[in-house]
Amino acid sequence: IKRFYGQLNPKTKEQIENLLRNGMNKELRDRLCCRMTFGTAGLRSAMGAGFCYINDLTVIQSTQGMYKYLERCFSDFKQRGFVVGYDTRGQVTSSCSSQRLAKLTAAVLLAKDVPVYLFSRYVPTPFVPYAVQKLKAVAGVMITASHNRKEDNGYKVYWETGAQITSPHDKEILKCIEECVEPWNGSWNDNLVDTSPLKRDPLQDICRRYMEDLKKICFYRELNSKTTLKFVHTSFHGVGHDYVQLAFKVFGFKPPIPVPEQKDPDPDFSTVKCPNPEEGESVLELSLRLAEKENARVVLATDPDADRLAAAELQENGCWKVFTGNELAALFGWWMFDCWKKNKSRNADVKNVYMLATTVSSKILKAIALKEGFHFEETLPGFKWIGSRIIDLLENGKEVLFAFEESIGFLCGTSVLDKDGVSAAVVVAEMASYLETMNITLKQQLVKVYEKYGYHISKTSYFLCYEPPTIKSIFERLRNFDSPKEYPKFCGTFAILHVRDITTGYDSSQPNKKSVLPVSKNSQMITFTFQNGCVATLRTSGTEPKIKYYAEMCASPDQSDTALLEEELKKLIDALIENFLQPSKNGLIWRSV
Repeated sequence: IKRFYGQLNPKTKEQIENLLRNGMNKELRDRLCCRMTFGTAGLRSAMGAGFCYINDLTVIQSTQGMYKYLERCFSDFKQRGFVVGYDTRGQVTSSCSSQRLAKLTAAVLLAKDVPVYLFSRYVPTPFVPYAVQKLKAVAGVMITASHNRKEDNGYKVYWETGAQITSPHDKEILKCIEECVEPWNGSWNDNLVDTSPLKRDPLQDICRRYMEDLKKICFYRELNSKTTLKFVHTSFHGVGHDYVQLAFKVFGFKPPIPVPEQKDPDPDFSTVKCPNPEEGESVLELSLRLAEKENARVVLATDPDADRLAAAELQENGCWKVFTGNELAALFGWWMFDCWKKNKSRNADVKNVYMLATTVSSKILKAIALKEGFHFEETLPGFKWIGSRIIDLLENGKEVLFAFEESIGFLCGTSVLDKDGVSAAVVVAEMASYLETMNITLKQQLVKVYEKYGYHISKTSYFLCYEPPTIKSIFERLRNFDSPKEYPKFCGTFAILHVRDITTGYDSSQPNKKSVLPVSKNSQMITFTFQNGCVATLRTSGTEPKIKYYAEMCASPDQSDTALLEEELKKLIDALIENFLQPSKNGLIWRSV
């Protein structure tokens, strides 16, 4: 308590005082006796008082730890500097806006004579990794909780490569944070961002260079400028509006029609139940109605920090088709390869070309790669793994056209090494405009892709579980199913061909029974490959109290009875839930749709 008291934010101090006064010892213990750890996307937690929450003090402590670690890793840290960006989140009750937390992050480093590139206004998350690379900084931080609920905020760390940090950096930074928890002299001095000659604003420069780089993935500018298609864009009360407008201009389009109620920043996300476009039609309501009124066929939605993209298209029957992340990826995969083929130089070799996806995402790119002759690779879940793998490939002279994760995270090209909703939005617009000249809709093209490479039908959902011991026992039961150290051979009536357990590093399909993907001990994840061609994964979320399941039916091109494939997938998922997750026995809360 004393340690948390040493801070200068009156609002979070008052929260602790109230708990103390009211003798709420359990809650005090919960707030003060644990520290946030790095999940799939940096530190993320609710804003408020306590060491397991995001607030002035924990951000200062995290940055002091970063400083200590970076000083150890880079002898030229004070020449190269550090990038800081932020989104539009904020909370009045703890006076924790992303902007304030970004200023404190900058202050800690400026007080230690480190040059800081602090964006003068909110930016899309991809701008931070892009800036780290372009400005040759040693690292960068984005203050964001992306699409999480409005109570949350986060601290997302990028390495000098422009990819998110992976192990062992995360663990080492945490150690350094623990070593210097007392705020240093000057750490609270957020005036430094106005007075220090070491502070620079990279906004104009980075925005200009980013838009210039976008041209590399624009293939039909002429056609875009003539299209009759109209697009609606919603930025979900976040950062996306200005940047998507600029991107459309670069591609030669007329500006997309913004959703007026959602185009300006609002930390309360007042028009949506949750600011996650992945939730589909229920949260896209306003943009779909506007599109109908404006006669626009395609709706594009960027999440609040504009690193993810959802898309919907009006169908002949008057209903909207909201594409899943896996379906959009099938279109992107086809499109990026088609554009590569049409624009490649004479000596370009298809064997040098790569596409990537996380292991819980659709295997559609694998099917396209097998048929077209390029390479497909999978990584652990989380875009940090894709980013670090792309770096390896680029260093070995390979060309990466596209990478994705099923939770609507896409990367076209390699200008940024993280998912990017701004570039993805404008690429979908170009794809739709090109198809329109042949009278083909996005949905019709998706069917063509599946007919050529095999139907890939997937379903992803989750259960909420607030009891970590319950989650652990669910996964331990699977590792000791009928007898100790034996995984299940069946799930209901469905025979299991292979099991891969990323938590323990076991993979029954490998000759040495060891997983090719790196072991990830602190999260739970098991993948089952079934005899009928289905692949299903159960895993815990890195940022929320969820057990997620991912199941996909991968059919060969000659199996075209989609109703049959869907029925089979549904039965398998039911069996998976009933036999492996046992929601009623374990008190799991079903996702509310």
